[in-house]
Amino acid sequence: MPGILSLILTVLGLAVFEIITSIDNAVINADVLRTMSERARRWFLVWGLLVAVFVVRGLLPLLIVWASNPSLGPVGALTATFSEDPKILHAVEQTKPVLLIAGGVFLIFLFFHWLFMEKKSYGLRGERFIHEHGLWFYTVVSLLLAAITWLAIRKDPMMAFGAVVGSTAYFITHGFKQNAEQKEKELLSKTGLSDLSKILYLEVIDATFSVDGVLGAFAFTLSVPLIILGNGLGAFAVRELTVRNIETVKKYKFLKNGAMYSILALGTIMVADSFGAGIPEWLSPIITFAVIGFFFAKSAKALEKEGITASASNGRNKGIDHVVEK
Repeated sequence: MPGILSLILTVLGLAVFEIITSIDNAVINADVLRTMSERARRWFLVWGLLVAVFVVRGLLPLLIVWASNPSLGPVGALTATFSEDPKILHAVEQTKPVLLIAGGVFLIFLFFHWLFMEKKSYGLRGERFIHEHGLWFYTVVSLLLAAITWLAIRKDPMMAFGAVVGSTAYFITHGFKQNAEQKEKELLSKTGLSDLSKILYLEVIDATFSVDGVLGAFAFTLSVPLIILGNGLGAFAVRELTVRNIETVKKYKFLKNGAMYSILALGTIMVADSFGAGIPEWLSPIITFAVIGFFFAKSAKALEKEGITASASNGRNKGIDHVVEK
């Protein structure tokens, strides 16, 4: 029973993490979908979901594990964590630190870019001050990379290489995301573009944004089937939010903060685990639930306060109108 509970906790953690980290993607999807025909929307939401789950979120983690362990082959990479073959278990154990440190560095860089450089609703003390000194981002991540690489070299040169790969992957995907945001503005301002062009654009954007969720998933588990299941559930939920409740979700202004702080926690866990910290798998989903729950509650409280303020303002305005009428 504990094993089943652990699997359920992992899958739920993966799903929640995928949902929260995909909010920006859902907003872009919703904006573009509004300009498309009903038939194209249905196609994207049905067949696009299959592409997002099985091709992107299924193929990417499999390729990552396979690239880390070429000797396993695609089938071995898929079933590695469930295999009882000692050779497979040894191969996975040997490359696990490299994979974890690469993913951890990627996530940590992602968090610090958000903290220093991106516009945000300030949820904690100090965020405004740090944002006002955004250029320090490059100094902070450079020093972090130097420190992690130095420590990794002393343990295993391949781990140091993994840290550099993680930072490289971050800057590559960051460039794609910036280009995606610019292309979205162009796409929404242009007329005459076919629905097919827009669908292809959305699939490329989805693939770019999925990298964060897939790499973060390795903080939960190295099992590709579990990653596909958890991220697939999250991707399905994001598609539903895109169509039905995206405007409501956007009102919860601190959800992005929760996503980024959970990304920092997961990145730190991955780096620590790569050095042999022996962190239990249940810790990642627990931290994710706690951090996101905290910022969700903070968002709900702020939304309620804004509602009360708006009601009070409307009441005062009605009072003034009443006096004027008299």
